[in-house]
Amino acid sequence: MRSHLLNDLTAEQYRSSVTEGVERVAAKLATTDRPFTGVTVDTLAPRIAAIDLDRPLGDTSAVLDELEDVYLRDAVYFHHPRYLAHLNCPVVIPAVLGEAVLSAVNSSLDTWDQSAGGTLIERRLIDWTAARIGLGENADGVFTSGGTQSNLQALLLAREEAKSNSLAGLRIFASEVGHFSVQKSAKLLGLGQDAVVPIPVGHDKRMQTVALAHELERCRKDGLIPMAVVATAGTTDFGSIDPLPEIAELCAQYGAWLHVDAAYGCGLLASLKYRDRIDGIERADSVTVDYHKSFFQPVSSSAVLVRDASTLRHATYHAEYLNPRRMVTERIPNQVDKSLQTTRRFDALKLWMTLRVMGADGIGELFDQVCDLASGGWRLLAADPRFDVVVQPTLSTLVFRCIPAAVTDPAEIDRANLHARKALFASGDAVVAGTKVGGRHYLKFTLLNPETTTDDIAAVLDLIAGHAEQYLGESLDRAS
Repeated sequence: MRSHLLNDLTAEQYRSSVTEGVERVAAKLATTDRPFTGVTVDTLAPRIAAIDLDRPLGDTSAVLDELEDVYLRDAVYFHHPRYLAHLNCPVVIPAVLGEAVLSAVNSSLDTWDQSAGGTLIERRLIDWTAARIGLGENADGVFTSGGTQSNLQALLLAREEAKSNSLAGLRIFASEVGHFSVQKSAKLLGLGQDAVVPIPVGHDKRMQTVALAHELERCRKDGLIPMAVVATAGTTDFGSIDPLPEIAELCAQYGAWLHVDAAYGCGLLASLKYRDRIDGIERADSVTVDYHKSFFQPVSSSAVLVRDASTLRHATYHAEYLNPRRMVTERIPNQVDKSLQTTRRFDALKLWMTLRVMGADGIGELFDQVCDLASGGWRLLAADPRFDVVVQPTLSTLVFRCIPAAVTDPAEIDRANLHARKALFASGDAVVAGTKVGGRHYLKFTLLNPETTTDDIAAVLDLIAGHAEQYLGESLDRAS
């Protein structure tokens, strides 16, 4: 079995095995004509359950043949221009190359003696991102597994900076359409159920600062502590960006930590056209960025940034076997001193490779294209009497609802939209997402593929309308 260990003796085997795998995936990408095959759980689950994991095939080619049957053939392919569902982007080739390198070398980014140059590359990218945000010379941060972890760490720092002996008196203020990880973080941090105060949004789905000011003042009068305000730069459902300058002013007035969840909107940091949409982000105390959403990176690639590097001490624990305290005075850069994780992949390499091959302008150009595409899609929807579109996009998300002309019952329209989404997924012709607005079911396009065109959007809208009409026709037949 030593023949399967990657080392100097097996370098050629590594080369041939990985090459064969890459060739299989490349062939699949070149011939995939739909984002999904439409396979069902009931069909796929027995195939996987039937595999005896205690009886290895022993041959790479045989395993790849099996993988075709249980994964590659029926995977959901985000690179296809009619994958329009969630915040999943097609990935750029330099980042995929970085993924291959980091997996093979297998550095762990917790300590210097496990990563060396990897530590410095990650730190350089944190500095680069902090400079793009405008956080100042004392900024710092660390790569994370994703936006949920970044938000958790940011709120941990905010909790500790609040310097309160009573967790029950701490309050977090967040948009009512902000990410659920805020509520999850509050629970993990030991705060009460009432700790997160939802702030209403306007018709544009942006936090209403008048309402925020009212809640902050009520918090003060009730003798409670405004621990943090979470502003969102790119909500998951709508792509809306909260009014960051006004929120920053209120945070300064009430002494609240300002966290900006820019997991989605961080692509604007590289934008050539729309950077001003996140003006005010430079005033944040902490910022979440997800490169694997809008920098076209493979999962996972995320970071949390802070204005004041010293606040990261709240996540520090010194273990004698790993990062003893003396290493600080010896100026040995151990990233575990800043992270909630210990063992951690060298995910920063993917972004490094991307910047060194494409440059920030290359990333920004791609993100600008999907923002422009969303504007074109909004014009299509706004002009089409078959659909009701919720809000003009700020980033690249469109939320809409099919409104059949002959139906007025909102519940029946809900069922028609739900059916259309399910039928479309089952067909494999396109993949779209869904959400609720005002208690009613809506559909959602999250446009993160620059190869998607307005013709693709128009075609998918026709498919949705067709499925909805078919459902309503069958429903009428059943009723009669």
